[in-house]
Amino acid sequence: MRRLLLERLGHLLLVLWVVASLTFLMFRLMPGDPTLNFLSPTFNEETRAALMASFGLDKPLWQQYLIYLWQLVQGDFGMSFLQNQPVSRLLWDALPNTAVLTVVSLVLAYAIGIVVGAFLAFRRGSVLEGVMIPTALATRAAPEFWLGMLLLAVFAFQFGWFPTGGAVSPGGSMGTLTERLTSADFWWHLCLPALTLTLFLQGLPLLLMRATMLEVLNDEFITMAKMKGLSRWSIVMRHAARNALLPVVTAFALGLGASIGGNVVIETVFAWPGIGRVLVGAVQSSDYPLAQGAFIMIAFVLVVMNTVADMAYAALDPRVSVGRRA
Repeated sequence: MRRLLLERLGHLLLVLWVVASLTFLMFRLMPGDPTLNFLSPTFNEETRAALMASFGLDKPLWQQYLIYLWQLVQGDFGMSFLQNQPVSRLLWDALPNTAVLTVVSLVLAYAIGIVVGAFLAFRRGSVLEGVMIPTALATRAAPEFWLGMLLLAVFAFQFGWFPTGGAVSPGGSMGTLTERLTSADFWWHLCLPALTLTLFLQGLPLLLMRATMLEVLNDEFITMAKMKGLSRWSIVMRHAARNALLPVVTAFALGLGASIGGNVVIETVFAWPGIGRVLVGAVQSSDYPLAQGAFIMIAFVLVVMNTVADMAYAALDPRVSVGRRA
């Protein structure tokens, strides 16, 4: 287990270095000039050169890269060009909103998917299964922005039950994380984005749980449980479901990391002030430090959750560790 952990930590550092290097090169080689967001066309070249020097963009590319890596090692993401604030502060302000949206949606999606998937496996061949499986596939295949726009059109614009975007009502303040989590207004604004992400995510745990359950239900201990006269609920939830949860638990850890970085579309549709929306705004304004910091934070969460999934799988199934030593 220790060797596996050290290997995963080495992979984590390697991936973060690759992501940091690629994002550095990508933003400096792509078309766009960050000074255009600050200067009028009437300004002369000397003014532009002075602004480039203040951004540190007047140095050779290799020197910029070394300074960038050294700052990252120290935990310094630099200053935002557009907002003139530390990138780390902007990202830490947005991260809780993304985390709340992701965790709430994943918990709901996996709770629904596990229960419904286990039930459909036990009722294989029923009319209910014939309806639920295509529905799960449809919501999984539908684009996130389409689901979000559909829910907005019906529940926000047509019925007016929910706000059209943002995390607080006009004139309201975000406040601290504790104030947000205890605010009814914050949860009211969270409903539609979370429902969109839940509908999109629930298909994977449902289908995965159903497939795993179908294998488990053919095992000998299930036959023994039926012979003992146990109820259907007891057989499905207490015996079969517990043994079918391993791949679902692994998928949950991977889904948490992927969703942190994959919420860009939903956060844009609902104007949700999270990491994804910060990233989109930074790319549009050529705010290199902010965009780089957002990419690295997303990559960090994704790689960490992949490592957690590996470690959880090895802890829950010792055969994984045994197989590696062999």
